[in-house]
Amino acid sequence: MMNPKETLSEDDITKGLSFVLKDGLATQAMVTLTSGIFLVAFGLQLGASNTVIGLLAAIPPLAELIQMPAISVVENVRNRRLVCVGASIVARLFWIVIALIPFLFGLTAAVPVLIISLVLYGSISAISHCSWNSWMRDFVPQEILGSFFSRRMSLSLALGIVLSLVASAIIDFIQRDPAYPPGTAYSVIFLGGFVAGLMGIWYMSRIPEPLMKETAKVPPLDQIRSTFRDENFSRLIAFLGAWNFAVNLAAPFFTVYLLVMLNFDMTVVIALAVLSQISSVLSYGMWGRIADRFSNKSVLRVSGPLFMICILGWTFTTMPTRHLLTIPLLIVLHILMGLSTAGVTLASANIGLKLAPHGSATAYLATINITNSLAAGFAPVIGGMFVDSFKATELSLTLNWKSAETAFAIQTLDFQYWDFFFVFAFLIGIYSIHRLAFVKEAGEVEGRLVVHEMIAQVSREMRNLSTVGGLRYMLRFPLLGSFVTGKDEKGAGDNELRVEK
Repeated sequence: MMNPKETLSEDDITKGLSFVLKDGLATQAMVTLTSGIFLVAFGLQLGASNTVIGLLAAIPPLAELIQMPAISVVENVRNRRLVCVGASIVARLFWIVIALIPFLFGLTAAVPVLIISLVLYGSISAISHCSWNSWMRDFVPQEILGSFFSRRMSLSLALGIVLSLVASAIIDFIQRDPAYPPGTAYSVIFLGGFVAGLMGIWYMSRIPEPLMKETAKVPPLDQIRSTFRDENFSRLIAFLGAWNFAVNLAAPFFTVYLLVMLNFDMTVVIALAVLSQISSVLSYGMWGRIADRFSNKSVLRVSGPLFMICILGWTFTTMPTRHLLTIPLLIVLHILMGLSTAGVTLASANIGLKLAPHGSATAYLATINITNSLAAGFAPVIGGMFVDSFKATELSLTLNWKSAETAFAIQTLDFQYWDFFFVFAFLIGIYSIHRLAFVKEAGEVEGRLVVHEMIAQVSREMRNLSTVGGLRYMLRFPLLGSFVTGKDEKGAGDNELRVEK
């Protein structure tokens, strides 16, 4: 049942893609309920400091460093599905421990147990990620890579939106009763995530696996080193490292900023997150089509700078406290962040898959994950350690007007506390976009052409929504038929699928 196949039929691919999609939905449900806003809020209720919040954000990426020894496991076992399923089962069991923290441990031990459990969960999960990336590189046909994963991400995020709202309502309901220990509401949510994770493992076990190519036995460290001899791939690594450091210097603290600095209720924080996710869902298809038509780099050249501008925009949400435009600005920022995040997430994942050669995908993709892990791991730790040192620091610019009749002052700039991290992240992000310019990918075009294509696609979608046929298309469940046959949405084209033996 778990053994790889030397060749995969079209029926194997069709059914397999269906299970990849279902696994994506179940895994997204688990991720939605066990990470992000809910995990940060859980940590705050247990008494976590800014440094601990930064550490919680750093654990998942740093745990991915386990992928280096995991390469040997995958290469020796040569059954990526078995490795992925086995590691996922063991890792996801730790969410039971985390969910029981409010009932089994006092406040003194709660935070250490949370950290240890997350370290073990992340470390074992990294083994499954290593095998999954190589598995998908050989299983999903290259000609539908962008379109398929954009649809998978869109559906997953749509589910995540619904679950975020439901989970938020459950948390508010439970927290109204003071009889429950702090964190009880989040325990219920985490257990729900654990159940969803088990469902994902079952779907994962149904995906067929093509036989791995026989390659010379090379030590994992030597395999990693060999990827840096690929000059173009090294340029990609430089971009991804700088990008992930920039994003994770600021992004993990957005929730803390909204809850503590702006003093918003959890409902408002969830609503803004949902707004961002809706924006991502609606734009994944557009980014996927642009990536397939032009290139992943072309998508990154537009979505990357847009995301960095959004990070800089957070500095204007206080002047120096909440003001009349704070909420409207946050709404605009979350919409644009959702739009840009969809493009960056899809394109950065696919460009690594595209540039990784057949037969060496495991090492190449592990190198990407290790680089991303180091950058994304150290950034929030640095942010968490030094954020309090900026409490007494302020950079402001005031415009003063005086005349014989009147005198007034306008606050045009006020950087303090968290704002400095947003500025630092913006500057590093701009540098990463500069590094992207040196990466070569077939089909890349100028950013302005991508923008024109975006406008054209949005215009077409708006026209579709004005017709009965367009409304019926938007409501239709996205079947896999068009992916499997290689046809576009209108049925044009018919590319034969081929799977490497």
